[in-house]
Amino acid sequence: MASKNLLATDDRPAPKARPQFEYNFPAIRGIQAGRTYFITMCPLRMIPRLFLFDEEELPAEMRAQRSLNRARVPEIARYMTENPENYIFSALTASVDAEVTFESLVPEASGAGERVGTLSIPMEAKFVINDGQHRRAAIQQALAENPELGDETIAIVLFIDIGLERCQQMFADLNRYAIRPSKSISVLYDHRDEQASVTRLVVAQTPVFRDLTDFESNNLAARSRNLFTLSGLHTATVALLDGVEEEEPAQLVERASEFWTLVAEQFPQWQQVQRAEITAGGVRQDFIHTHSVILHALGIVGNTLLTDVPEDDWAGILSRLQSIDWRRNATDTWEGKAMTGGRVAKNRANVQLTSDYIAGVLGLDQTSRTRRIGAHA
Repeated sequence: MASKNLLATDDRPAPKARPQFEYNFPAIRGIQAGRTYFITMCPLRMIPRLFLFDEEELPAEMRAQRSLNRARVPEIARYMTENPENYIFSALTASVDAEVTFESLVPEASGAGERVGTLSIPMEAKFVINDGQHRRAAIQQALAENPELGDETIAIVLFIDIGLERCQQMFADLNRYAIRPSKSISVLYDHRDEQASVTRLVVAQTPVFRDLTDFESNNLAARSRNLFTLSGLHTATVALLDGVEEEEPAQLVERASEFWTLVAEQFPQWQQVQRAEITAGGVRQDFIHTHSVILHALGIVGNTLLTDVPEDDWAGILSRLQSIDWRRNATDTWEGKAMTGGRVAKNRANVQLTSDYIAGVLGLDQTSRTRRIGAHA
């Protein structure tokens, strides 16, 4: 019979007898900051049963985690149910308030062999999620819609609980350095979102965008050699194609690429940067036409072209962009539109006022255009 390694914290005596009923998990034992922890897997159907969430009415100082944002749960659950063959979840991090028993598969071995075994936890133990409460709630909702997901598993990093203060500190530490990825890199890597895929193809097929776009950052550094960010072009292209119906995404890409290529021809500075005749930083400093508020407004104006104007007329209409004073210091033109207090600004009002102005210069109908601004700002 395999020998048993009873685990307890320093200030707790080892239990005298094994509990009558236990959960048994395959596990790997590790050490972090001098404390024992375990990595295991758990069937999804057990997650709602093990990890109860009953702290909603407690004040923040008495909880080990933030309040559940229930508005996030349906979106995460929908991600699971709509992608049952290719969804992915990172491990849950949890604590258990109980004496646990770990039995090595090879108790006589040292090293890796001794660290692999079975983790036994009393059924009356209390589990607390330190990181992953929204995934836990989403799993519960997804199982209600698709019970077949219940046999799949999720990894769990399990710590031995030593009280509320330690759990709160774990939550703070786990979230201390969490940084949301930039929108640009999210668009670059998201192969599930059709709009992101269309934007990537549009950028690839539009030479000036392909050569002068930062694919990682949302904001360009002063010395950046790029004129655009992928996030800015994505927002603009989504606005451009809003409500445009085509049978295939490739047709959307073709029409958007044609529009942006014609737009690029109206800004000689873009081509000069592409040919390394002037610097990108100088253009961004002196002109306003590469900023996201302008690109977004151009996308909204372009939406009217795509939906209301024959393609043969696009070039003639867009050539009127050259009559606009795009210099940043042209405050008479841009203050109260793309600028506020002398600084470039982007919010819904700025985008709408800027697109109104550009559409007026191009001679486009304002009614058909304004209704497309929607929530893209």
